[in-house]
Formats: sequence, structure tokens, C-alpha cells
Amino acid sequence: MKTEADYYELFEAYQRGELPEPARTELANRLAADPVLARRYADFDALTGALHAYGQRRLVRGKLTALQTEIDAEAAREETLETGVPTMPTLHISPVERRLREFWGGHRATIAVAASVAVLAVFATLLGIEWWRAVQKPNSYGYTVLRREMDRIKRNQRAINRTLNQIDGVKTPEELNPGKFGGTGFALTTDGYLITSYHVIQGADSLLIESRDRQRYRAEPVFSDVAHDLAILRINDKDFKGFGRLPYSFKRGSADLGERVYTLGYPREDVVFGEGSLSARSGFEGDTAFYQISIPVNPGNSGGPLLDDRGNLIGVISGRQMDVQSAAFATKSSYLMRLVDSLSAAAPGALANVPRTSQLIGSTRAQQVRKLQDFVFVVKVYE
Repeated sequence: MKTEADYYELFEAYQRGELPEPARTELANRLAADPVLARRYADFDALTGALHAYGQRRLVRGKLTALQTEIDAEAAREETLETGVPTMPTLHISPVERRLREFWGGHRATIAVAASVAVLAVFATLLGIEWWRAVQKPNSYGYTVLRREMDRIKRNQRAINRTLNQIDGVKTPEELNPGKFGGTGFALTTDGYLITSYHVIQGADSLLIESRDRQRYRAEPVFSDVAHDLAILRINDKDFKGFGRLPYSFKRGSADLGERVYTLGYPREDVVFGEGSLSARSGFEGDTAFYQISIPVNPGNSGGPLLDDRGNLIGVISGRQMDVQSAAFATKSSYLMRLVDSLSAAAPGALANVPRTSQLIGSTRAQQVRKLQDFVFVVKVYE
């Protein structure tokens, strides 16, 4: 496993053009495909940029100081030769020297302030990076988000097939744009509100919700909680008629350590079931807004529901720890309920249909999943 120093050494070689061409191409492809690595590179670039700017200011200040010292020494030598008495070099200086002295005297304070600002900029950059890691927890080092990049290979294969068909004179129907990223979402109310992870929709120009039977609806984000990686969406499609009664309820309290839990999500085109247990009441690096669960999750699972045996929704899948098998994390449902309460206060009546009782109590796991899968959706992101 690479350390932060290893990554910085790699990025530095990449920027200087010192990487062999195969390694350079491989890193460029990884930066385009892996948002976590791209964020790490952006952090490195911001830090080195600030340090470089500070170094340039220090260099300029050093040159000006050396120039001033040289001018003062030369003026002192001339005065000594003329009078035989060393004095301050206030007379007999050239016009060029005089302008330089005036420039230095007039801008001495400015240059000092600039140097101080540069130092502050370096520390602000470092603190900003740490703030981003704290607030944007899914992007922290050692932690990977689970937004899925749509299958490039499949799209490329379809493009090849279309080209071959065109050569053979076979017409192919126009295909729907598959989107750039994908994740999972699930119904919050009967009238078109849904929940997903914030990082799934981050940067989206438009959103499409797709059910397991390929029904598609346009949606828009209406409320977000970046710190806890949550977003509320609303379907804004005139063809939408409602979800019907939701079979699960939302738990406001804490779940118990060791509980059997499960999730549904879309790490691929078909809905996928995952099962495990609640292994810790805190998430990555002890974050108490998240649970740790022993369910294998993959890109595309982000935003999926996490439920207990009684059909209570207890969390929203967010990410997993890199290089640690089966260590996944989910935002606690209590934080989701706070977000719901905030939106209800801001827009009274908007979330009046959030279910308060579960219809899944007493059902077998297979029966629960059968009822649930009609309320879990693919969230497709277009940029």
C-alpha cells in the first residue's frame, strides 16, 4: 500500500515529466477514472503551488535585500573616498540607484506583508486540505467513495457494433445516453422524494432515476447535507404517478452492535443484494455519524439503503476503506431524519408522507427483498 509520501513522489515525477511514457499514461488514465486519486493529486497540486509561490516571494525579497546591501556599500565607499570619513550613503548616488532605493523604501512594508501572506497561504492550504478531508469524509485518504463510472467497455463495444452494422447496411436504433456516473437511491416518500449519497450527484448537470423495470424519470436535488454525505432528490417528471406505500420505516435511534443488516444497490445493471452485520457504531477514523458494516460493497452501491431484520432503514451506504476487505460505511439514519426535519421546516408539507411503520416485520429475508426492490433505483448522473 502506497504512503502519502509515495504518492507525492509519484505526482512530482509526473509533473516534471520524469515518468516513463507507459507509467505516465497509466497514471493519467487513473486520474481520469478514480475520483479519490484525482482529489489526492489536486491536494498535492494546491500545496506545491502555494509553496512555490511562497518560494518565489522569498527569492525576490532576497534579491532586493542583496541589491540594497550592495548599493549601500558602494555609496559608503564613494563617500569615504571623497571625505575620508565614512558616512551614511545619502549623497552622490546615481539616478538608477536612487530609484532602486526609493522603490525598496516605499515597498519594504508591502514585500514584508506579501511574505507573511505567503506563509499564511501555505498554512491555509494545509488547513483547507484537512478541512476538506473532515467535511468531505468520502474523499479522505484511505477511504473510497462508491460512485460508479458507467461501463466504458460496454459503451465502446456498442459503438463498435454500430459501426459494423453501418458498414453492413444495418440500421440501429438511437440509444439512450447512459450517463457519466451512477449510484443508488431509494424512495423517501410516496410522492417522489428520494435519498442518495451527496457524492453520487456532486457536479451533476442533470439526473435520471431508473427502476429495475427500466422506468426512467427526471429528478432534481432539493436538499443536501455535505458533511454527512446525504442528498434529497425529487422527481420532476410529469409522467410520474407515485411510488405507492413504502414498505419500510426510518429509524431515528441507534442500531445495536452485531445486528444482522442488509442492503440493495446497483454496482451493475441489475439490483444486487448484500448481507452482513453492524460491526462498529462509528465509521472511518471514528466518525460517529457513520456505521461500519461487514458487507462487501462496490462502486454503484453509494446511496443504497441499509436495513435491519425488522425492515427499519438504519443507514445509507456511503463508502469503504481502501485495502481493507469488507470494511464499508453507512451514514446513520438519525442524520437522515435530521435532514428530513430541516427540509420539512423549510418547506412545510414537503415530506408529509415519510413512512413511520414497517410492513416488513415478520417477513423472511427473501420476502423483504421482493417488496423492497421496487423502491430502490439507479441514479444516473449527467455532466
